[in-house]
Amino acid sequence: MTETLPNGGADHNLPIFSVGEISQSLKAVVEESFAWVRVRGEISGFKRAASGHLYMALKDPDAVLDAVCWRGTAGRLGISPEDGMEVVATGRITTYAGRSKYQIVIESMEIAGEGALLKLLEERKRKLADEGLFDDDRKKPIPFLPEVIGVVTSPTGAVLRDILHRLDDRFPSHVIVWPVVVQGESAAEQIAAAIAGFNQLAVEGAVSRPDVLIVARGGGSLEDLWAFNEEVVARAAAQSEIPLISAVGHETDFTLIDFVSDLRAPTPTAAAEMAVPVRMELLAQIMDDGTRLVGSMNRLLGDRTQRLEGLARGLPNLRRIVEDMSQRLDDWAERLSNGLKVGLERRSSRLAALIARLAVPRHQLSLSGERLAFEARSLATAARNLLATRDARFSRAAALLDSCSYERILDRGFALAVGEKEELLTSAAKLVPGTDLRLRFHDGETGVTVKGSPPVKPKRPKKPAKEDGRQGSLL
Repeated sequence: MTETLPNGGADHNLPIFSVGEISQSLKAVVEESFAWVRVRGEISGFKRAASGHLYMALKDPDAVLDAVCWRGTAGRLGISPEDGMEVVATGRITTYAGRSKYQIVIESMEIAGEGALLKLLEERKRKLADEGLFDDDRKKPIPFLPEVIGVVTSPTGAVLRDILHRLDDRFPSHVIVWPVVVQGESAAEQIAAAIAGFNQLAVEGAVSRPDVLIVARGGGSLEDLWAFNEEVVARAAAQSEIPLISAVGHETDFTLIDFVSDLRAPTPTAAAEMAVPVRMELLAQIMDDGTRLVGSMNRLLGDRTQRLEGLARGLPNLRRIVEDMSQRLDDWAERLSNGLKVGLERRSSRLAALIARLAVPRHQLSLSGERLAFEARSLATAARNLLATRDARFSRAAALLDSCSYERILDRGFALAVGEKEELLTSAAKLVPGTDLRLRFHDGETGVTVKGSPPVKPKRPKKPAKEDGRQGSLL
């Protein structure tokens, strides 16, 4: 069976390309055809390399497109990409010859529509709520009359002028403004840094630490207010030790910082009203309270005076009471002097009786001395008897020990056999002819040598057989 080749079998006329040449040709065609495109899709498999480059994939129900964003461009994106986020990426299509893939090199990125923004906002809101950042028990009270107020907002907008104007009208206070951009790529980082910077100020430093913070911005679309929905801003507001009032957008606008802050104001002007009371109202309240206080004191003093006068009318004659007490005092003074005299006489009589009952000390000492001498003699006699008894027991034990000594056995004519290593020889079976040993007598030692054949172990006599009782003995 033969196969028909294209061009009539003249396949050798086709040019031969290397893999690199084919890859470069494809790369040139793709980049020329798709030099600048906008692609909408959902981010999947997002990761940030150690080099700072971003790698991800854009997908929809029909296909998947690999994407890369170089480190220099990643810092200018304005959003933080994450899995599940629907975006519109702008860039150029190119190929990656190392894996035979095509991909988009992202130059800019934006959220794909308000619906995607709302979905991302709900996910972040749910995440922060699960961490407890929205709980009421962690919210701090706003001070009634702050001395220093910190404002985080744009220095060029009308918001700052509205806040300062409202503060001047209500209660002029010392205001410190931390200028930031409230919209754009770096807005979230600047707002978070401003909140953290106010918290790092010393209480009594060169720049006074604010007693309350106001984070404010005027109204706008969801995209315009998106910087206040960033997670970094919400966490900075949650970590603020200074009470924080959020005033972002209009009354119907809600951002994540509104849920994390200690108090939400519908507008920046309302935030200034919540931060300080009205000075004139306070002065009027103080004057009214002072008038009421003076009136209350006058009524209280009049009531106490009237009550005192009524109680005074019910008191007895003080002069008569003093005279009766004086007479009673004289009576008791006289009785006291007589009582002291009689008491001393009774104590003296009782003391004399006790003295008469006491024994003569010299007689007591004499009796005690005789008793002590008797006890001393008894103790000395008992000690001598005890020593004599112990000495006799010791002499008997020493004599018994000496009688059991092997030296007394040697005195009776026995000898002690000692080997070369000072071991005691107690059996002839252990002696080998030619072995040197020493015999120790009661009056000295002498060396000997074993001669003759090794001793034979004597055989034990056999035991007579036991009678089984079946046949008796004739004798």
